[in-house]
Amino acid sequence: MILVSSCLAGLEVRYNGTHSLDNRIQELLAENRAITVCPELLGGFSTPREPAEIIGGDGEDVLDGKAKVVEKSGRDVTELYIKGAYRTLKKAQEVNATIIVLKEYSPSCGSSMIYNGEFKGKKKVGNGVTTALLKRNGLRVISEENVGDFLDEIK
Repeated sequence: MILVSSCLAGLEVRYNGTHSLDNRIQELLAENRAITVCPELLGGFSTPREPAEIIGGDGEDVLDGKAKVVEKSGRDVTELYIKGAYRTLKKAQEVNATIIVLKEYSPSCGSSMIYNGEFKGKKKVGNGVTTALLKRNGLRVISEENVGDFLDEIK
């Protein structure tokens, strides 16, 4: 089974109430080869919500207690992001996910790049909190930007 970010399936769950529909992901869902997950919603957030970025590192650092996830207004939401990551891990394990396709740049789902914590649209290399936890547990996480490279393997 393939686990995919809900926003990539066209669900309007992003922080600003929009989606990031990827037709390749939608096709996998239509074929019953994938199911959706949104770590932020699993962590207790609603839609829409204030944008958040990781301050002081990346998802690995958040899990190690060396960085935090903060909303633009300054509210520390680290615990909600960690909660969502662990609930996503549980779901991935329950469905025996072989590949997890997550939304790049997100403080939860980024799998190679995340926003740099300045709320200025600048990005840096790093994993989001959920991606870091999934990878620590031996799961394979890829970005929607690279899903084309894996379509033959997925199909």
